[in-house]
Amino acid sequence: MAKSRGLVSLEAAFPPVANGNGQAHRAPPLLPRTLAGRLRMQLSDEIVRGELAPGVVLDEMELARRFQVSRTPVREAIRLLGASGLVNARPHRSAVVARPDKEQLLAMFETLRELESLCAGFAAERMLPDEHAALRRTQDELSEIVQSGDPQRYHEINEEFHRQIYVGSHNSYLSDLTFSTRVRIAPFSRAQFRNMGRLAKSYEEHARIIAAILAGDAKTASRVMRAHIGSVYDAYTGYSPR
Repeated sequence: MAKSRGLVSLEAAFPPVANGNGQAHRAPPLLPRTLAGRLRMQLSDEIVRGELAPGVVLDEMELARRFQVSRTPVREAIRLLGASGLVNARPHRSAVVARPDKEQLLAMFETLRELESLCAGFAAERMLPDEHAALRRTQDELSEIVQSGDPQRYHEINEEFHRQIYVGSHNSYLSDLTFSTRVRIAPFSRAQFRNMGRLAKSYEEHARIIAAILAGDAKTASRVMRAHIGSVYDAYTGYSPR
């Protein structure tokens, strides 16, 4: 990995979005805009694929040499991995690779399912016309990615799709809470996109969510979003690294 030329300004990347009261609310970014975030993504992929097995020690100096970076972003990446349950931190010792057990992972997905369902319901009631247009554009971009079959790119734009719904809920507390939960679960939700046919299925699920939101049907939007997150969990548990 090449050395970073500096951190991207999140202020510039994610300008404030006006909420229903005319107040500015800055949506939390979901894409890895920092070097530490990119390192976390690389390492989490290796852990989920089994290339870094449970019990492997994550030595900061060794990782810094491997990625040709300082120890600071490596240390932050390991901290972020710990938040997802992929790494166990040990006082005064190097962290080791772990995995959340099935019960913990199910709890994480159940929580995300309900939070996203709330966001979708509120978005159906509160999204503004320009937010509707942005959501449709993102879905169009996902359609192109389905054709190219690029799971990593689909994941990145998928995160933007969900971010737009969080913003569209016009509830900053709910948006932040849902975002923090999605960050923890991101390594697992990203892995499921490698399943055969999953990109097309995800796209179809999104289409049902968008239709309900554009129709202002909060009940249906909540229901189809809940089903979508359940489908993500099922796809991850059926994922077999190759």
